Amino acid sequence: MSTTREPERTDAARRAVIFDIGGVVVGSPLHAIAAYETEIGIPAGFVNRVVVDTGSSGAWSRLERGELELDEFFLAFDEDCAAVCPPFSARDMMLRIATIAGPRPEMLEAIRRIRARGLRTAALTNNWRSGEPQMNLLGPHFDAVVESAVEGMRKPDPRIYEIACDRLGVKPVEAIFLDDIGRNLKTARQLGMATIKVDDPAQALGELETLLGFALR
Repeated sequence: MSTTREPERTDAARRAVIFDIGGVVVGSPLHAIAAYETEIGIPAGFVNRVVVDTGSSGAWSRLERGELELDEFFLAFDEDCAAVCPPFSARDMMLRIATIAGPRPEMLEAIRRIRARGLRTAALTNNWRSGEPQMNLLGPHFDAVVESAVEGMRKPDPRIYEIACDRLGVKPVEAIFLDDIGRNLKTARQLGMATIKVDDPAQALGELETLLGFALR
């Protein structure tokens, strides 16, 4: 599967909508991480900087590729943070993420309406193995579910977006992608997808309604 081709330039109709999970279909882990950073008195954005700086070999990336179990991740991510932030606890942070991971009813209703119109939907999520119960609950809302911990690759790797499109039977230019992280959206745009950044769910749904041409709420 090629990852270097140029996106096709076409006015192809949108046939599918692809949703990130955390921060889009369920509550945002970014909010929980920010609250934890404030709680223990470390700079805002510290966790994101550690994830970016450690790159593909870092604990967070390895967790989302399914290479670490959660207990292994706690130790490894604490080590990633230790040089800068000794009081950091990955276990405590992940507990806070779990508390806000409930589904957003307005997003589930939007997905229901999209499928009722004959469009296909997919979940494309960076997750970890212990996230399986959540995906078992959300899976029936989608025509395809693509998980980083299952595929062994994570956004923004172009291959995982292509897997989602292949499983939906659509070209990237026929898909709309929603995510709450800009670097994940950048790859989708490079492949030819329309993209929506989800900061506020209501605003994002308004943008999606404009692209699709029908009401989702």
